[in-house]
Amino acid sequence: MRDHPHGEGRSSEPIPQTWTGRATNRGQWLLAAAGAGCLALGIELAVDSAWTSGLAPLVMSVVGCLAAGLLILYGTLAFVHVAVKVDRDALEVRCGYMGLPRCRIPLAHVVGAEFAPRLTPHQWGGWGYRWRPEKGTAVIVRRGEGIVLKLGDGRTFTVTVDDAEAAVRVIHDLLSRAIPGRPAEA
Repeated sequence: MRDHPHGEGRSSEPIPQTWTGRATNRGQWLLAAAGAGCLALGIELAVDSAWTSGLAPLVMSVVGCLAAGLLILYGTLAFVHVAVKVDRDALEVRCGYMGLPRCRIPLAHVVGAEFAPRLTPHQWGGWGYRWRPEKGTAVIVRRGEGIVLKLGDGRTFTVTVDDAEAAVRVIHDLLSRAIPGRPAEA
């Protein structure tokens, strides 16, 4: 996470038509290592097993280790980082190295955007793609700054990303251009 001075020298900077940003959580690599360990244990049990208590406990142990390893590995690698792109049509969020899960929100559905200086996984119940009835939907990969979009149907969408303040300025500019007479700070 970077420290950004709020409002210093920003008025003279031109606002880009496309904005991209990222957020990374290197701590989740520890969880990925645990998932890889579960996979390795499952493979080791399947290949070189000296179990004497029967086939059923061995199969259950192998399947359990492999399933746990794959779930942990995918769950962490999918949310090690997030890439956010804002252009004149939409805000697009891609998670992990494969870009999955992916979320695209057309700017036509956005009625406002706010800069959130302090988002935490604790506020949303952990890392990842989250939904809470009282808060809306979020993609949280680390604590820190983020964007909160207010959608036309009353829902909100939140994402943690570096330099979220610049993204909010771009969204405000794009929204004000899309609807003539609309204020820039929606």
